[in-house]
This record gives sequence, C-alpha cells and structure tokens, in this order.
Amino acid sequence: MTTSASRTAETATTTTTFEGLARAGYVARGVIYVLIGLLAVQLARGVGGGNPDQEGAMRLIADQAFGRVLLVIVAVGLAGYALWRATMALVGRTPEAGRHSALDRVGAAGSAVAYGVFCALAIGILAGSSGGGGDPGSGTADVFGWPAGRLLVSIAGLVFIAIGAYQAYLGISRRFLKDSKTMYMSPRVLKGFTALGMIGLLARGVTFSLIGIFFLKAAIQYDSNEAKGLDGALYSLTTQTYGRVALAIVAAGLIAFGAYSIADARYRKI
Repeated sequence: MTTSASRTAETATTTTTFEGLARAGYVARGVIYVLIGLLAVQLARGVGGGNPDQEGAMRLIADQAFGRVLLVIVAVGLAGYALWRATMALVGRTPEAGRHSALDRVGAAGSAVAYGVFCALAIGILAGSSGGGGDPGSGTADVFGWPAGRLLVSIAGLVFIAIGAYQAYLGISRRFLKDSKTMYMSPRVLKGFTALGMIGLLARGVTFSLIGIFFLKAAIQYDSNEAKGLDGALYSLTTQTYGRVALAIVAAGLIAFGAYSIADARYRKI
C-alpha cells in the first residue's frame, strides 16, 4: 500500500498541474512574508496595525479591496506548497531536483504540516472565524501538564533554534542556490537573487531562533507566558536597546525573503 501510494505521488510530480500548484505555493509564501515584514516595519515605527505574523498578514489581505478573492488565491497557493512539500517528503525524489536527503525530507514533512495549518487558517478567516493560530503560551501551559511536558517544551525550543541556525547556514553558505535553476539567470538576476536569498534566510533564521529561545526560557522558568510565536518574538525586539532598529533590519530581511520566494517560484527545481 505504501509503495503504491509512493509511486502514485511520484507520478503526480511529473504533471504540469502539480508543478503549477507548487510554484503558486512559492508565490503565496512570498506574499505572506512580505506582508509580515511590512507589519513588522509598522511595529518598528510605532504605528498601530495587525500582528506581524501569518494570521496578521492574511487578515491584512482580507481587508483590501477584493481581499477575499485574493485570500482564496493565497489559500490555494498555500495548499499547493503544502502538497509539494508533503510529496517531497513521501517520495524523496522529484523530476528537476532529483533525490532529496533524509534531512531535507524531514524538513519537508514539517514544512508541509506548517503550511497546511496556514492554509486552514486562511480558510478560517474566509469563513469568518475569529479564532487565530492559537496562543503559544496557552498551548505551552497544556504541554506542561503532560508527563515530561517541561522536557518537551525544551525540545521544541531547541528544534526552533536548530531550524533557525540551519536557515542562517543556508543563507551564509549560499547553499540555497543549488535548489534553483541558476543556469537560466542572467548575471544581474543571479546577483540580485543571491542577495535576496542570503538576507532573507538570515532574517528568517533570526526569527526562528528567537521563538526557540522563548520556548527554552518558558521551560527553564516553568512559565508558559514566556513562550511566544512569531509576533511575540518580533515584539520582544522593541524592548531591547536599539530594538526598533534591530526590528527594522529583521523586517527588511523578511521582506527580502518574501521577494526571494516569489522569484524562486519561477526558478525553483520542482
């Protein structure tokens, strides 16, 4: 049964429909990150606005003219991205990218779950749900009640930090370029694409690491209120010396990551 499902999934990766959904997913991911970055810029300026996280970005889309139509398109794109990552995790091989490592497949599985949740969040907003992505603090409080709950929260923090470090490594080493069809880029496009990827991945690494640090702090202090999501991690920067400057830099990096993702929709090896 598993072999049959894997073969079916591998066959699906060769279709133009699958490729179109996957590339739409990169555009949707990019749009979300650009909007998160813009919301973070507002936060750095001290201007009121939505929360600088995935839900805040989607609500910002919904509030625009034709916003519901745009959010439907984004939801479809997020579903396509989740499907692409899930297939990558299941099959371990795709036509243009070739064979994926075990680490890449594990990361793809986690990414598929996360973007599936974001897609569900978009659908919830379209349906008029006021419920958000959930308060990390309340979720952490529940986990503290489990056997070895404090250890699980610590592990979650370490995982976020590891993901952040890996994102930063991808940016600094320029390893992300191997996943894109750089041979089709002009020297000028390649230079800009590389700069966006490096800056964006470093900023993304910072945000993941901040989330991980807060989860570790929650575990050490046994205080679920210390656990924060993306918005809380970005808000925390404003309380530091020169924090608004640091937040503005991270915000610019998140916008760069969004732009990189949108550009990668064209060049990604699917």
